[in-house]
Amino acid sequence: MAGEALNKAEAGAEAMPDAVEPAKEGVAEEEKAVIPAPSPSRVSKTEEKEPPADDSKALVVFVEKVADKPHAQKAAPPRTSNDRDIALAKVETDKRESLIKAWEENEKAKAENRASKKLLDIISWENTKKAVIKTQLKRKEEELERKKAEYAEKAKNKEAIVHKEAEEKRAMVMARRGEEVIKAEEMAAKYRATGVTPKKHLGCFGA
Repeated sequence: MAGEALNKAEAGAEAMPDAVEPAKEGVAEEEKAVIPAPSPSRVSKTEEKEPPADDSKALVVFVEKVADKPHAQKAAPPRTSNDRDIALAKVETDKRESLIKAWEENEKAKAENRASKKLLDIISWENTKKAVIKTQLKRKEEELERKKAEYAEKAKNKEAIVHKEAEEKRAMVMARRGEEVIKAEEMAAKYRATGVTPKKHLGCFGA
């Protein structure tokens, strides 16, 4: 009888959810009327320890779950014009962000290209200036070498002239010395011949 009452309660819950409480009360009354109370002599020890199951509670729980099920499957509300406006605004925002991103990347690429070109120009300018400086330095070195050679040649010529003048002066000194030696020899011979003693001793050395 409890099973039949359960089936009836399920059918009643699907047809009329508002009639749950009257059905529950009717089932409980029917179970009380049909199921006789067992005699005390037939109740076993196990039955004394375990109280009889209350089918009405299980029925109530099941009916509540069946009643809540339609609420869980509620259909989504229809989209409004405001939702469409929000979606279109998001699309426009994404499109604008993509355009801004592309413009940014393009500007960065242009900046990189300009900087690379400027750096190459600076390297070329630096190399050209260094080459000019090296050429000027080499030219100065060559000019200095030429002047050095000319100065060395002039110095050699001057040295030769000085050496020649020194030789001439030495020759004059030697000639004078020779003359004085001859004169001294002649005077000494004269003094010996006359027996006169020179008045000035070592006069020639004092001269």
